[in-house]
Amino acid sequence: EEAIFLRKKITLLRAFSLLIGSMVGSGIFISPKGVLKNSGSVGFSLLVWFSCGLLSMFGALCYAELGTRITKSGGHYIYILETLGPLPSFLFLWAEFFAIRPANSAVISLAFGRYMLEPFFSPCAAPVPAVKLVSLLGYYMVLTLNSWSVTWSARLQTALSIVKLLALALIIVPGMMLLAQGHTENFQDAFDRQSLVLDKLPLAFYAGMFAYSGWFQTSFVREELVKPERNIPLAVIVSVITVIVGYMLTNISYYTVLGKEDVLASPAVAVSFVQRAFKSLISVVPVLVALSCFGTMNGGIFTFSRTLFVASREGQWPPLFSMIHIRRHTPLPAVMLMFPLVTAMVCIGDIYHLLNFFSFSRWLFIGLATLGLIVHRHRHPELHSPFKVPLFVPVSFTIICLFTVAMSFYSDPVNISIGCTIVLSGFPVYYLIIHRQMSDRCRNLFSSFLFFPTLSDYLTHKLQLLLEVVQQEIKTY
Repeated sequence: EEAIFLRKKITLLRAFSLLIGSMVGSGIFISPKGVLKNSGSVGFSLLVWFSCGLLSMFGALCYAELGTRITKSGGHYIYILETLGPLPSFLFLWAEFFAIRPANSAVISLAFGRYMLEPFFSPCAAPVPAVKLVSLLGYYMVLTLNSWSVTWSARLQTALSIVKLLALALIIVPGMMLLAQGHTENFQDAFDRQSLVLDKLPLAFYAGMFAYSGWFQTSFVREELVKPERNIPLAVIVSVITVIVGYMLTNISYYTVLGKEDVLASPAVAVSFVQRAFKSLISVVPVLVALSCFGTMNGGIFTFSRTLFVASREGQWPPLFSMIHIRRHTPLPAVMLMFPLVTAMVCIGDIYHLLNFFSFSRWLFIGLATLGLIVHRHRHPELHSPFKVPLFVPVSFTIICLFTVAMSFYSDPVNISIGCTIVLSGFPVYYLIIHRQMSDRCRNLFSSFLFFPTLSDYLTHKLQLLLEVVQQEIKTY
């Protein structure tokens, strides 16, 4: 009896929780090994962590301005569409659906499964099939919740954000206590230049930026935010500063307790930390870490479903995915679409290969989105924005993103080439289906198969059309 649309249910507290809950997840518990391995030393790894935090702040400020200039939801997709045009936006959507989002969700799910099972198998490693099974169960639980209720998804995100900060505090406090007592031996010769390999630095940045990724999440739900012009910049600035401080202290605690060799040898850094610092909490911290990953999965599903919803509304994705459940007010088809690909990647994937695989595409399009901010400013100088950043912020962020993407071809050519191929494979799809004016017959056939996911529905639709034609002929006769 009332209009069906996505309601404004994201308050400032929920926006802050969404950002914290998306950033503080599996990254800080699995990325330290990747950052250290590719940066070469403790000192350089800490510099990478701080640089990634600063870079994330630059990107978050750019997205805050884009969120006040462009009033639609959809995040990277809608910003690229509105500033650079339909082709790059469709390529992002193509890469996001087939590479970025399923690989990202698979990484977080695998981290969830590994940490959830760690207390039961310690000191041995958990069996890989068991890890993947628990990973999938956790992902399906989050999928069900997001299909059921927006309100309960947001409440869960708020509660798990508190759990995440508690997990970080349990790592930071003992590390700082040991450091205050003079345990600085692991920081001797912290900047060892001989172990630094410049062509591996992009992979170190990918691992670090993965841990910070999530600062853009409010842009995906812009239409559901209460007072977005005020709440987007405020939530972004406070959350990113909080995470930068938390991550730096966490990494210092890791190195204080474990040291370089132990971090590189550990399959789960947070668990190894607790085994060394707090044996009495050996079964508590892994569960807290697993819950942190659970919250990140929830935030990822919550936001990406909005991207598919908006893309469908803009005519670049099948119309089915712009539909909303009548009673639940959730974008149910968009929420459910990802689960086959995520399931496949969890079953066949490895965390660090998946990490490099999707990072190339993600940072390429984030760089294009901030480039779009520069273009939008130039094209619309008359447009008043309630929040505006200095021009050097989007310029420097864009240059760093695109430079890192280019350098990564030397660091990991196989995975990066796969990611690049997936992006380029969107070109023929765009020109054959989206851009090219197809005949009515072909277009109707394509739309029919997209609208109706099962053969029975398709045949039923065709039968109804045939009956309508017969009835019309009878009336004419």
